[in-house]
Amino acid sequence: MENSGKVSQSLERRMSVGASRSGMTRRHFLSTSAKGAGLTALFSGLPTGWMGSVYASDAPETSEMKFGIIALTDCSSIVIAHEKGLFKKYGVNSVVSKGASWAAIRDALSNGDIQATHMLLGMPIASTMGLAGSPKKPMIVPWLVNRNGQAISLSNKYKGKITDDPKSLKPFVDEAKTAGVPLSFAMTFPPGTHAMWMRYYLGAGGINPDNDVALITVPPPQMVANMKVDKMDGFCVGEPWNARAIADEVGYTGITTQAIWKDHPEKVCAFTGEFADANPKTVKAVLKALNEASIWADDLNNRPELAKIVASPTYINCPEDIILSRLQGKYIMGDGRKFRDPNYMIFSERNCNYPQPKYAKWWLTQFRRWGFVEGAPDYEGVSKQVMRPDIYEEAMKEIGYSHGGLSDESETLFDGLTFDPKGDLEAYAKSFSVSNVKG
Repeated sequence: MENSGKVSQSLERRMSVGASRSGMTRRHFLSTSAKGAGLTALFSGLPTGWMGSVYASDAPETSEMKFGIIALTDCSSIVIAHEKGLFKKYGVNSVVSKGASWAAIRDALSNGDIQATHMLLGMPIASTMGLAGSPKKPMIVPWLVNRNGQAISLSNKYKGKITDDPKSLKPFVDEAKTAGVPLSFAMTFPPGTHAMWMRYYLGAGGINPDNDVALITVPPPQMVANMKVDKMDGFCVGEPWNARAIADEVGYTGITTQAIWKDHPEKVCAFTGEFADANPKTVKAVLKALNEASIWADDLNNRPELAKIVASPTYINCPEDIILSRLQGKYIMGDGRKFRDPNYMIFSERNCNYPQPKYAKWWLTQFRRWGFVEGAPDYEGVSKQVMRPDIYEEAMKEIGYSHGGLSDESETLFDGLTFDPKGDLEAYAKSFSVSNVKG
């Protein structure tokens, strides 16, 4: 009460001076303010250092943040938000740190070396559940970074023999397996997007990725080098490494992932659940910055500049022309096929960023299909824990951004099979002719 009395007296003195200057007496001022009694009560509970605002601060709780990325074109919105000062606009001083592998990125997020990261969609799900060698660490996804823009590349020895139909690959797989030297295919992380696209592609061709071929893990920037020394027959990765394989004349694009599933989810911006709970304003500030960066990135007039920025050694370390062509939907497949793809990589359009729970449900069905879990997982519970549309919606509401909202529409992939997120998820997981369901 002693401090509050001093605050009241000081305020009275300052207000009295102001009152006298304007013709209002101190006595009149005090009488109109309940003789100052209300001032003591009003200000006594305020924290030390309060400067006069009656509103709680909406500034981020954590102003210094390090963001993880992997050298892939789809890290672009994070890089643009950093390079163009959009994180800073929303009160976040950002540092972007390039990781050597997805495992390194996951561990850096888990132990707090980075506070947010570019990440394969399946990774926060696997980490939350403690699957596929991931230490159990709850993570959340309040933002989908991009859709489309990945591909499956094949060795040049298959040119003219295999294009986009995985069934045409099966005779080669069978022959190599019989000879005791199974074909080798690479993806970037076992529960990640590239792994699931590769598994889905092989399965659609009647090929079991766990029994019929060798499925190996290779970090994205090392894909081309490994194919160059004949270490693999094919790989699934994000751009620009499929385009780079063509430029280096070591492989060609068999099929794009958007041809497997149009507008499929791809990378996310992930946080640990612990960080998000302690720093809700910080997370929303990040989403607001990413929103501006993503809208900018989806303007095709900006894509040449985008490619130039992310091409630097700090980020992707690849010639910008190799990055740009597929960002513009110009697909030269490396085996004579050329076309303009309207379903190129997007960062904002078509409700790209909304963290749809149905995507986590689809991932869980694939974890079930391929034996990552034994017995039915908690499809609803895990999806609700990881995917956080509530945070996304709140952040977008605060900046007045209109989005497409929640979707529970069915999705049909290139093999003609339909995923209904409202249906029997366990039955869907067990419906595939090629699978490794356990329990």
